[in-house]
Amino acid sequence: MAFPISICTEVIRDLEFRAQCILAHQLGYDGMEVAPFTLSETPHRLAPAAIAEFRSVAAEEGTAVSGLHWLLASPAGLSITSTDPSVFNKTVDVGCRLVALCAELGGAYLVHGSPAQRQLAPGHEEEGRKRGVAYFAAMAEAATEAGLRYYIEPLARKSTGFVTRIEEALAIIDAIGSPALGTMVDCYAAASNGEDIPALLRQWVPKGVIRHVHLNDPNGRGPGEGKLPFAPIMNALSALGYTGTMAIEPFIYEPDGPASAARSIGYIRGIIEAGIVSGD
Repeated sequence: MAFPISICTEVIRDLEFRAQCILAHQLGYDGMEVAPFTLSETPHRLAPAAIAEFRSVAAEEGTAVSGLHWLLASPAGLSITSTDPSVFNKTVDVGCRLVALCAELGGAYLVHGSPAQRQLAPGHEEEGRKRGVAYFAAMAEAATEAGLRYYIEPLARKSTGFVTRIEEALAIIDAIGSPALGTMVDCYAAASNGEDIPALLRQWVPKGVIRHVHLNDPNGRGPGEGKLPFAPIMNALSALGYTGTMAIEPFIYEPDGPASAARSIGYIRGIIEAGIVSGD
């Protein structure tokens, strides 16, 4: 089975955007999952002409923006769980603008990770959770209007206390009731939390709730650079007829971003092309 695989652009952010596109295409990636802060320190304020230029450059170099992730790293001071109304309202405004940015870049989905911007303040955990749900409801509405999907990403417990399991994400999705919302599996987060990823996929992919997968090792590096075996993961996705998207998202780049991007896609494509996914 052919899986569309994107590169998360912070991995190659030391290159200018056109060079990122050229590299992604040459390495065999199907798209670019853009981290907005790599485009601008204020990505929510990008001018229409600049957005159109990014989209045009990607097309010229044989690739495309598949979606956005790591949404709230910039500008500073954002939080979806803040009990400060001014901070929360600003975050909602930025989030809605990023949904619009994704649509204008030609993307189809947004992945909401951003652990630093979803912390629960001690003593205010319940209020923080309610704020987070309200934020996702606002994003669901914006995504619906833009014709996009918005994925709530369960993260590692060591990174945040708000949404670390698929069940938590699904409870929020069910409460909001919007078809624009979905959830996903991040291999780094799931493995860090002690999850059996193939079993997790077998549990949830048939229910149609897993729309996206991030491929990364719990050591923070790319797939194949640690102890997590990815052949069983790819096998499970193939056997289950997974039709969603996926992206490679290491956090540690050795010896550098381009080399990490090259090794990661080569490893995953090698598993697929060698037919390892045909057996457990």
